[in-house]
Amino acid sequence: MGEKSGNPYDMDGPSFDADRYLQKLLKECSLKQIMDTEAAIVRQTQTLHSDMQTLVYENYNKFISATDTIRKMKTDFKSMETEMNLLMTNMQSITDFSERITDTLQETRSQLTRLSGKHQLLKKLQFLSSLPAKLKTLIEEENYQQAVQEYSHAQKVLQQYGQQPSFQGIQEDCIKILDELKDRLRGEFRQTGKSAQSLTEIGELLLQLGERPSSLAKEMLECASKRLHEQIVVLQDQTDRDMIEFIDLGIEGFLKDLTLVISSYNDMFLARHLDQEADNFEQVARLDLNEFVNRNVDEYLALVQDRAELEIGHGDSQIILRGLDRLHRRMTAMRTLCKAVDMSKSGLDIIVSAAQQLCQAHMKSLKDHFADSLSSIRLALVSSNTASASNSGSASSTQSTSVGAGGGQVNPPAAGTGTGGLRELISNLYVSTIEKVKGLMQDLLIFLQPEWSFNLKSDPKGIQCIEGIRENLLVAFLRHFCCTVNGYGSISSTAPPTLLLVLSKVCLEMERAGVHTLTALVDELYSIDSERSVTLVHESELCAEMRDSAQLLLDSYVRLQALNLSQMLRKSVETRDWLNCLEPRSVRAVMKRVVEEISAIDLVLGELYDGSSHAHGTGSRTTASSDSSRKTHFSSIGTSKQSQFRSTWSTYTPQSQMDSSFVSNMQRLFSEKIEIFAPVEFSKVSIITGIIKICLKTLLECVRLRTFSRYGLQQIQVDAHYLQMNLWRFVSDENLIHVLLDEILGSAVLRCLEPILMEPNAVEIICERN
Repeated sequence: MGEKSGNPYDMDGPSFDADRYLQKLLKECSLKQIMDTEAAIVRQTQTLHSDMQTLVYENYNKFISATDTIRKMKTDFKSMETEMNLLMTNMQSITDFSERITDTLQETRSQLTRLSGKHQLLKKLQFLSSLPAKLKTLIEEENYQQAVQEYSHAQKVLQQYGQQPSFQGIQEDCIKILDELKDRLRGEFRQTGKSAQSLTEIGELLLQLGERPSSLAKEMLECASKRLHEQIVVLQDQTDRDMIEFIDLGIEGFLKDLTLVISSYNDMFLARHLDQEADNFEQVARLDLNEFVNRNVDEYLALVQDRAELEIGHGDSQIILRGLDRLHRRMTAMRTLCKAVDMSKSGLDIIVSAAQQLCQAHMKSLKDHFADSLSSIRLALVSSNTASASNSGSASSTQSTSVGAGGGQVNPPAAGTGTGGLRELISNLYVSTIEKVKGLMQDLLIFLQPEWSFNLKSDPKGIQCIEGIRENLLVAFLRHFCCTVNGYGSISSTAPPTLLLVLSKVCLEMERAGVHTLTALVDELYSIDSERSVTLVHESELCAEMRDSAQLLLDSYVRLQALNLSQMLRKSVETRDWLNCLEPRSVRAVMKRVVEEISAIDLVLGELYDGSSHAHGTGSRTTASSDSSRKTHFSSIGTSKQSQFRSTWSTYTPQSQMDSSFVSNMQRLFSEKIEIFAPVEFSKVSIITGIIKICLKTLLECVRLRTFSRYGLQQIQVDAHYLQMNLWRFVSDENLIHVLLDEILGSAVLRCLEPILMEPNAVEIICERN
């Protein structure tokens, strides 16, 4: 700082030398720099002059203001000086007057002091003498607080002078009056209609009157319990109010009284030191208070929970939760009054219970919706069957006549809903179920809204509740879905076969996409990590259950369809007299009916399973694997074995039968085993193959139980060839048809009295004509 102030080249310093600065500038700077420096100095000089002018103008105004102020001060000081002189004169007069009064009263001062004390004592004596009458008047007016205050003011004097005869009567009268007041206060304290505020006021008065705190504390809690119970009874009758109004009534009535009782109890018995009580009084009183709070809070929360259970599933969930949120906020605020009782936890338990109750209501809604959907599908299928049956009435009656002539009564065709209709039914059931579950899951998100004062995710019970929504609603419904559809697939079920097919496809859709869609949605909405959880059901387990249900329904569908066809075949065999048959001229109507039914089933399955790739292939075949499929498969029997049959069976002997049976059994032993009731795959070919296997197996067993004549055997030959001509296209391996039909014809030959087969050409002509 010193160097700067002593620098001759510093323009702002006191030691600035203009000549030296100019010489230095001329030596060191160029002409342009000198001119720039000059311009800068000129600008700074102008700026400085402007600032100085502004400063002078501002100070000029201040100087003018200061001059006016000083002029006013001179004027005010002149008037003030006059007033001060007048005040000094007055003070001097007052001082003189006070000295004269002091001199005059000097002799009577002690006498006045004595008289003033007597006056105060007389006033006290007058108050004591009138105290009993005044207490009675206040008690009659029910101004108990004022009466206690009046007695409290005179209590010390009575305790000090009560033994003197003049005060003893007053004290006795006061004690008697106060005893009556205590009795009256105790009577009012025990009345059930008193509010919590009245109980508090009466309790304070009784404590001031010397009532024992221990007995008064217990009595206060008992009376408060009666009052709070009355509040609960009143709340039980408020059935016409919504949840928010119901909670508000409870907050303004029950919880407000409970808060006042707790606060008053703390102030009267816990916050103050009571010398007349035992050392453990505070501990006992606190335990009694906690037990009182727990009992009444539990009773109130049970009422709220019952009301919430009535509202859940019937009222607006938003209104219900808004009311519960108000209750939770109030009980959380009350937690500071009674720290031993976690009231916020109790309020959260009701909310968790409400969530579980709503989850149960939604579960019932899902079950009802699913049951209604199934009923609608069943009704649609029955209506479609009825309409189709009425449209085909005339054809069925004509066909039944020809079947009767053939020896068996056949049911009308099982016409089902069109394939487009089935697809629509499947899509409607799948989509409606998925959307219903999604909607209910979205509805339950109301419990996780950030506006609520409670947070289920931060509490262990809340986390269990959230996981319970997934398990008790989604997983439980999906398993109910499986259990319900499995019931339709049981042996004792009377469900139509088409319904089983529809439900099987729906289960496949659920296994393919539905289960993943719903579980992923729930895990995302509720932030559940089901992949890492040990207790939660995994998605793959649900998918496996869906696929098992689909397999069961499909197997049941095959069983029922095959049973219907098998009944026709069995009746056609059992009701015909095979020993008195005429020479066959046509295929029996029942065989035509079986082929028609299988074609109808193939049409339905072709639309539902079209484009799906499976082990057995897709779709029905339109070309055979060899020419033998278009010709009679029994041509080999007619050419290579006809002489054997004729020679063998025309000369029937037990030994020849035994030899032929032995050869047939040997061939069966080395042939590939056919599993008749094996589970089918989810493809059209596999399903129809399963139905055909059961039908042909039934026909085989029925043939084994009959005895045939020559023409009866030939009728079986014609029927078998007709089946072979029409059934090969429905299966992937036509050898399966050939093997079973071979067994049927072989069994008929073994059961024939005159085993002579028809010429293959004749058989072909009859079958092609039909």
